[in-house]
Amino acid sequence: MAEGMISGIVRANKIPKQNICVTNRSNTERLAELELQYGITGATPNELCIEDMDVLILAMKPKDAESALSSLKSRIQPHQLILSVLAGITTSYIEQSLLNEQPVVRVMPNTSSMIGASATAIALGKYVSKDLKKLAEALLGCMGEVYTIQENQMDIFTGIAGSGPAYFYYLMEFIEKTGEEAGLDKQLSRSIGAQTLLGAAKMLMETGEQPEVLRDNITSPNGTTAAGLQALKKSGGGEAISQAIKHAAMRSKEISDDIEKTAAPLSGVIK
Repeated sequence: MAEGMISGIVRANKIPKQNICVTNRSNTERLAELELQYGITGATPNELCIEDMDVLILAMKPKDAESALSSLKSRIQPHQLILSVLAGITTSYIEQSLLNEQPVVRVMPNTSSMIGASATAIALGKYVSKDLKKLAEALLGCMGEVYTIQENQMDIFTGIAGSGPAYFYYLMEFIEKTGEEAGLDKQLSRSIGAQTLLGAAKMLMETGEQPEVLRDNITSPNGTTAAGLQALKKSGGGEAISQAIKHAAMRSKEISDDIEKTAAPLSGVIK
């Protein structure tokens, strides 16, 4: 996800590449790869001038959050904005780990950030000013659309948007396979399916119509679309989509609860 964010921000060309720095715990080879591919600066944690930065993005594994925050605590300045992509880690946990009434924004992008087409959610910590919210929106807007939600809505957002691209890719697998079985070239089936999904998404976004209205507009009684929809309903297609979202959201909540159980005895700050 970190590379996807880097790619989206660099592609937008709104921030000078030399102003973007990346680090990790010890993988200098990976840092060199990112430097070469995106023209940004890679540095070890000790080399990184954290104190000079306006925004810090935390994108390590959630299990490493406590040690990472502990190492940053003495170096982070009160005015710096923290953007956290740490799944299951609350803004209050980070605030209380860093002290100084640190402004923290929890962020949930998806992998389409790599091409500037992410649906990204943000949830604001209690010390985030209007100006810092605008800064977060401007930066994350380089990767796609940004939506402000409540932190307790992050799980359902994960089910819809965080995991959502995988549902569409799964659908495309079946479109491609069915087209190929009927004699279409595999690549042609993929292109037709992808363009159809893209066109339908753009119709929703640009016309502002309700999805059921757009569906009705192309569904003639006893026609081909009606037959397809009937088969979809009979096979449980709609319910399958709903269950996919719900189960992904439930798993997101389970991961958060597991992290809370592990970290709470150590820090006493996850709520």
